Amino acid sequence: MQGRLVAAAIAFAGICWSAPQAAPGAPPKLAVIIVVDQMRADYVDRFNAQWTGGLKRMVTQGAWFQQAAYPYLTTVTCAGHATIATGSFPHLHGIIQNAWWDRDAKRQTTCSQDPAARGIGYGVEVKGGDSAYRLQVPTFTDLMRTRRGAHIVSLSLKARSAIMLAGHGGDVVTWLTNGLEGWETSSVYGDGPNPTVKAFIDANPITADFGKTWDRMLPAASYTGPDDGIGEAPPQGWTRSFPHVLKGAEGEPDATYFAQWERSPFADAYLGRFATSLAESFKLGRHESTDVLAISFSTPDLAGHAFGPRSHEIQDVYARLDKTIGALFDALDARVGKDQWVAALSADHGVTPIPEQLVAEGKDAGRIDGSALVTAIEDALHPALGAGHHVTVLDTNDLYFEPGVYDKIRKSRDVAAKVIAAIEARPGVQRVFMSEDVRGGANAKDPLLRAAALSYFPGRSGDIVFAAKPGWMISSTGTTHGTASRDDQRVPILFVGAGIKSGLYQQPATPADIAPTLAAIAGLSMKTEGRVLACIQ
Repeated sequence: MQGRLVAAAIAFAGICWSAPQAAPGAPPKLAVIIVVDQMRADYVDRFNAQWTGGLKRMVTQGAWFQQAAYPYLTTVTCAGHATIATGSFPHLHGIIQNAWWDRDAKRQTTCSQDPAARGIGYGVEVKGGDSAYRLQVPTFTDLMRTRRGAHIVSLSLKARSAIMLAGHGGDVVTWLTNGLEGWETSSVYGDGPNPTVKAFIDANPITADFGKTWDRMLPAASYTGPDDGIGEAPPQGWTRSFPHVLKGAEGEPDATYFAQWERSPFADAYLGRFATSLAESFKLGRHESTDVLAISFSTPDLAGHAFGPRSHEIQDVYARLDKTIGALFDALDARVGKDQWVAALSADHGVTPIPEQLVAEGKDAGRIDGSALVTAIEDALHPALGAGHHVTVLDTNDLYFEPGVYDKIRKSRDVAAKVIAAIEARPGVQRVFMSEDVRGGANAKDPLLRAAALSYFPGRSGDIVFAAKPGWMISSTGTTHGTASRDDQRVPILFVGAGIKSGLYQQPATPADIAPTLAAIAGLSMKTEGRVLACIQ
């Protein structure tokens, strides 16, 4: 594995930007990477007047890049975390989606699935194994660990989030099991359960929040919009309006309870306490080199999918997350030193408002019928290729065909034109690209072609890629992301702490700039597509 990483790093360096020299002065004792899953850029403008804790501290005392956005098409969790961690985009780091069609294995594979890894549960039985096995370039944390001997802790509710931020190793890399009833890691990050992690989990069971009520923390008049929005899709047992009781389906901690819990601010608060405890247990920030603490808060995404970005629930999630991050920062001030750590915050993607809400406002929006789209393609292919099954799978923006089918499509202009026309005729489709169109388009002047190209990785991406119109999505309930619209691409970038020059920054930025900026502050040279941002003192 180590040899593969070195080779990847050398190849990567040959085609990417060179980072400037490291910032002068002593490096911080701790670098904190915070990813808020599904945080739109405009949330900072909309909500910051209500904040008093950690998010407020970042806005008022740190560097705020107000023109930050992802430049690529498939704006999803795993791709975003990999971009933040590596400073590169999917066409280089290889993480194109949360899952994609594996042509060789003839099945879906997740971005973190590792056939050589063994899952390790904390009091729960787990199957399979996960790691950053499929990540093609090293992360900031990989370089800090291998070059500087940094101690690494990475946590999230989602495996893909914790893993991509950590990379290929770490002292603790932990996430919730798929059943949500417990925590797990894998053999890549240790031979067995970590005793310190186990002690925290045993002392802090998720079931301790059973029976609690999630209600608005602030006065009701502080929340904008209705508390019962059109098209909201709450989890089982909840309505579209506050309050929400964490009670499960049978009055006990069951699968319904765990689904409710991870969509509530109680999950964010748990993760914040978990991170604080491990930072203390592993003495992060008290070693010779700069240690790294990475946290991805998943609840804003899970609640956002259900209730949408305009809901009272999302406003309350952020009001409470501000407190959670503030408590973490206070603990770091006390244990590491107020001027001895630096934090960067961004998001893996934004989110589109619930389509029915946009339609009610007279806007062009809706839900793309994936099944109807596939049927239209099959109908276009049948006259030339005969009856049968030609499309293997539609996965977000990627279409995969059965072996040999795409070769026949691209060799016939007439057939290709009919397939493209069939896709473009579907409501909500903006553009269609064949794989040949995007392979060399990373520097294209056409922004949508460039976006598709930056999301394209040969062998993993679909044979045909399409882009949805803004306001449109393949999702049957609630809302989602994954397009090249401003709603999905624009995210915040905030820095605070050691080595940071506070202020508002209007220069264009992308989350790929976070890794090289942190590396420069830590005195590390890192080759990336991103660049060192001008917020370093």
